Amino acid sequence: AKENRVQAWLSANCHVSKSGSKQICSEQLSFLLEGPCAALLPNIVFSHLDSDLPFSLWWQGEFYEPMDVQLWAWVDRVIYDSQVWKDFGAQMRLIESAQAEAKQRIVLCDLNWTRLVHIRLALAQFFDHPAAHHHFAKIDHAEIDHAPGYRSTALLLTGWLAAQLQWKPASGKQNGQLKFERAQEDGKPITFQLNEKAGEPISRCVIGSSEREFRVVHSMGSDLLNVTLGPPGEEQMHQRLPASKNDAVSLIEEELMRGGPHRVYLRAINCMRDLL
Repeated sequence: AKENRVQAWLSANCHVSKSGSKQICSEQLSFLLEGPCAALLPNIVFSHLDSDLPFSLWWQGEFYEPMDVQLWAWVDRVIYDSQVWKDFGAQMRLIESAQAEAKQRIVLCDLNWTRLVHIRLALAQFFDHPAAHHHFAKIDHAEIDHAPGYRSTALLLTGWLAAQLQWKPASGKQNGQLKFERAQEDGKPITFQLNEKAGEPISRCVIGSSEREFRVVHSMGSDLLNVTLGPPGEEQMHQRLPASKNDAVSLIEEELMRGGPHRVYLRAINCMRDLL
């Protein structure tokens, strides 16, 4: 907008227990700034930060320069969604510069990573028992189906697998595939195939070898994951596990509930930085 326009709302939010009594109450302050006065936003934010409570900042959209040093000095956790970023590298450099200004106190919370919580849990549970760990050395292929616009989500899932299993990216893409090598080189590269298909953000993930395949499938609109294990083309085990939801409210709720420093996320980012 070319002209200044300011609006503000104050709301009281109360969560009511099953018996009808008020359990938790909070205040919500909302501001709408249009035109040149939008530059006053930092002053408005700072005037409401006189608190010793943890401060989580949910940043919707892309970051832009200059990054306000004073603002980031207040932030404990910054929540964002890298799925909407057009230039992942540039955006990550901005947020990492803010983190450096805040002396590394900021925890990076990516809702694009939160989308993967239940798929990661489903894949990890295959290997809960030490007796299954010998399969790690035999994995030679993986395939991930992702919805249009969610390639970065698939790459984060790829980065998680590679970082946790200590695989190193090979010589970039080959015929549309991603290649990885084990830390202990054994001459057997791991091939990743990413396919764009309509459906959930991640609708299918398969990792395996010539002996076993571990499969997680999220059908469109379903709140459950189909999890199967068996030789290629066969099923010896089948179970259902909870699936993630992709709406903003569910993602924020999942993120705030779990917390933590997200070190695994940072390892996945570093592994796939050149591809995101």
